[in-house]
Amino acid sequence: MDDVSKLGFLGDLQKTGIVPGLERIRSVAHALGNPQYKYPVILVSGTNGKGSVTCLIESILRAAGYRTGRFTSPHLTDVRERIHINGEMINPAFFDSLGKRLQREIRDSGVLLTFFEALSAVGFMAFEESCVDIAVVEIGMGGRLDSTNICNPVVSVLTNVGLDHISFLGDMVERIALEKVG
Repeated sequence: MDDVSKLGFLGDLQKTGIVPGLERIRSVAHALGNPQYKYPVILVSGTNGKGSVTCLIESILRAAGYRTGRFTSPHLTDVRERIHINGEMINPAFFDSLGKRLQREIRDSGVLLTFFEALSAVGFMAFEESCVDIAVVEIGMGGRLDSTNICNPVVSVLTNVGLDHISFLGDMVERIALEKVG
């Protein structure tokens, strides 16, 4: 995993854990000019396979000549693995500059984001500033209350649904499915 000291303020946000809700991310995104509305988004939800489906869709779009953004989670060794522009992991200097901009906005607004919310915001900003034609975004654990769900997708994809994150999403596949399609 990442050395927390290399993540700057993002490393501190890892302590926040999972806090479902859209109010925080909507507030910060609004202050940033709502970058998530500046390009079409394909949103991918589900329990298993959503990362693979996200990568497959993005690679098909890139092969068709579109400039793409891709957001996935989790990462394996480098947090930047979550954000790709046109098939390439986000550049370290670009990632740092977006992180600093987000940090200023969080400080100015007094809204504390979770680690995942902050990375979602960085991804949305990166896609806007990179002028992507389309972004393919993998939802985190949920759907309805997941920070990636603040965009207005042109297409939503649902992979299989099973029992996962039952303490947040419910203890029956039907309840989890309702959250995932939210």
